[in-house]
Amino acid sequence: MTNDLSGKSTPSVSLRLPRAPRGLGWGVGGLIVAGLLVGQAIRVIPAGYVGVVFSAVSGVKPSPLQEGIHLVVPFVDHVTLYDARLQEVTLGKGTQSGDEEAIRARSKEGLDITADVTVNFHLNRAQAAVLHKELGRNYLETVVRPQVRSKVRDAIGQFNAADLISTERQAVEASITKSLAEVFGRNNLLLDSVLLRELRIPESVAKAIEQKQTAEQQVAVERNRLQQAEISAKRAVVEAEGEAKASVAKARGEAEALSLRGRALRENPQLIQLTVAEKLSPGIRTVMLPSDGNFLLNLESLTPATPAPAKSGQ
Repeated sequence: MTNDLSGKSTPSVSLRLPRAPRGLGWGVGGLIVAGLLVGQAIRVIPAGYVGVVFSAVSGVKPSPLQEGIHLVVPFVDHVTLYDARLQEVTLGKGTQSGDEEAIRARSKEGLDITADVTVNFHLNRAQAAVLHKELGRNYLETVVRPQVRSKVRDAIGQFNAADLISTERQAVEASITKSLAEVFGRNNLLLDSVLLRELRIPESVAKAIEQKQTAEQQVAVERNRLQQAEISAKRAVVEAEGEAKASVAKARGEAEALSLRGRALRENPQLIQLTVAEKLSPGIRTVMLPSDGNFLLNLESLTPATPAPAKSGQ
């Protein structure tokens, strides 16, 4: 009972809410805890990534998690994701944000060379746990970019500036690729390619190199002309010697032929009459008499003369 302002007493009313069953509260709490445990126990590795598991009890586990759904120990295992897809690092002039400036190096003779380079690589999935222990997620800054700069400078320093911008570009790329592949392999990275995008030298040096190359080309042209002239002269000498040898051989052959013919005529005098007859026939009608007198008889003296035709008017 309570008294109001007028002094009258009025009855008091109390409201009591019904109590929830004690088992329902425990059930809701259990569901919340179970949800948290399941959320911590299930880990999804996205496509193109690999997961490295660190256990608060045993440290980094040697076998990384590949793409898909995996179960881990809740609140004990922590998973770190690493991008195992192809990655690109570009060092060059006017590159995008996140990339560094072009590499400045010196050629074999000490000239300033500026190089733009792009390197493609990816993680070694099987060794992701080792990479996590030795390098961590900051491997781009601790290994990739410093090693790219170092190996590019070393490769450029092996060549002259003129060769770098003309004939030895592929050799420079090959040298960089070989050196980086060894370094990346020791750090559980796999090198895919090295693209030497551009090599720049001072303009004055470029002009001097161009003039030198032009002069060398002219010298090469003149040397080629001299070689051609020398070859032509040698060819002419060889041809002359060949003709001379041919003439000597021909003369020797004719002399030997005459010698043999003379010997045959001496041994066989009748061949003289045969030879004369061959030379005179068939224009002159002659006959060779096979007698020991060894003479020629003209048939015209034995043929009666043809009378001359009579003149008209007699």
